[in-house]
Amino acid sequence: MSASAIDSGTVDEAPHGSGSQTFRRAFRDLKDGFGQRELWLSLGWQDIKQKYRRSVIGPFWITIATGVQASAIGLLYSALLDIPLREFLPYVTVGLIVWNVINASITEGSEVFISNEGLIKQLPSALSVHVYRLVWRQALLFAHNLIIYLILLVALGVWANLSWASLMAIPALALLGLNAVWVAIVFGIFATRYRDIGPILSSLTLLLFVLTPIMWTTQSLEAQGGQVAERAKIAEINPLFHYLDIVRAPMIGQPQEAYHWYIVLAITVVGWTVALLGMRKYRARVPYWV
Repeated sequence: MSASAIDSGTVDEAPHGSGSQTFRRAFRDLKDGFGQRELWLSLGWQDIKQKYRRSVIGPFWITIATGVQASAIGLLYSALLDIPLREFLPYVTVGLIVWNVINASITEGSEVFISNEGLIKQLPSALSVHVYRLVWRQALLFAHNLIIYLILLVALGVWANLSWASLMAIPALALLGLNAVWVAIVFGIFATRYRDIGPILSSLTLLLFVLTPIMWTTQSLEAQGGQVAERAKIAEINPLFHYLDIVRAPMIGQPQEAYHWYIVLAITVVGWTVALLGMRKYRARVPYWV
């Protein structure tokens, strides 16, 4: 048993030791993991390179795939919903780009410790390193997809709709990353203990994709009036709608209500509370569960 492994508290720590079940150790894990950024920055970038090894254009296949998907959905649903393509395509494209981050945070987050079983058991590092690695990898993929957004800014004149309020996309993206961390921690811990949670989350995110205004708009439903307009309000119950809106609205120059931010901030506080409780009680048991 090495001294470094004992000090890290990730491999050799007794799962039922009272010293491991403290908030101090939970915060220390998060702090130590962030301090090992050379490790998770390198691993996250290596994940991208490994996936597209021997490919001519490499990770830009991600950009192409997202662009094709957004174009297909935009062309079809703009006709079905009778919304001008010039207005609807940026809405769909940015929605898909942000959704990819949200979806990966949930589905890949639930596998974050299981997929790193070898490293967790052999490498004396903080448990949060694997979470930061996941979030960093998604940030890289998001950056690649932003190329599509930049093209739309020029090609469709989206830049004309932007204002100083569009800078709110920056703190919104930071808040999205902060939430991705707690989501990966919470789902990662419990999906490691209960392996059925991963498949359940995959099915749930597929359902939420349909229920989240990505391929459709709440405005188009409200314009129809009657029961359809009332049902459009159901989207407000979906928490992912609010995460999507705080990023997408400023990026395409749409007006935004402040309550979206209030809801996201409230969920962030609750989520991090659950994450810290989970890290406090179960972080030392994860190496035994994987």
